[in-house]
Amino acid sequence: MICSEKARENLKSLGERLRDERLYRNETQKVFAARIGASTPTLIKMESGDPKVQLGFWVAAMDVLGHEDDLNQLIAPSEDLFVKYEQTQKGRRKRASRRKKTP
Repeated sequence: MICSEKARENLKSLGERLRDERLYRNETQKVFAARIGASTPTLIKMESGDPKVQLGFWVAAMDVLGHEDDLNQLIAPSEDLFVKYEQTQKGRRKRASRRKKTP
């Protein structure tokens, strides 16, 4: 699998955070692996940042750890500032004209 150095660093960091979360919950690798439906060797690979681990195991781990909503932030749609501006303008009251009325 081709992986950039930055991607490998990110995976390693993610694995370390997974290990920290597991240890914080005082769970063994065997117990946590069973909770996410993985084998212990797969969990070891996850915690070491192996890029070959299936995404499904990461999703299951995030669910078990209570981070399932964070998945939506992985590839969030970019914000269109023009659409956002138009939405803020809807329902806004227009200002009165400053022109004087002629008698």
